[in-house]
Amino acid sequence: MDKKKKGQEIENGLIWMLKSLLCAYIISGLLLLFLTFLLYKFNIDEGKVAAGIIMIYVISTFLGGFIIGKLSGNRKFLWGLTCGILYFALLLLVSLGVYRSLQGNGANVVTTLLLCAGGGMLGGMVS
Repeated sequence: MDKKKKGQEIENGLIWMLKSLLCAYIISGLLLLFLTFLLYKFNIDEGKVAAGIIMIYVISTFLGGFIIGKLSGNRKFLWGLTCGILYFALLLLVSLGVYRSLQGNGANVVTTLLLCAGGGMLGGMVS
């Protein structure tokens, strides 16, 4: 009976993670569309666009962490941290698939990882 219950918990965790990541990526897409609109209408400079993209990462992972924290009910910060790290990992894989190399230097990649992980963990903690 214990093995069956443990298996169900793992399955629920995977489903919760997929739901939260899907929500995070939908939010990212919508916010990136809004940022594109602002860039088109107001001719925003490159520095502000880069800051906007970073904010989108943090907001998206925060909401993903918040959602998984609400769904899981316990160890929320850990679930949120995992959500942020998986968000970053998928983002990195897509970037590698599209550009065939890393965009930016190593410090930018590590900073983005920390921001995504921190946003997800904070979302989980707040939930």
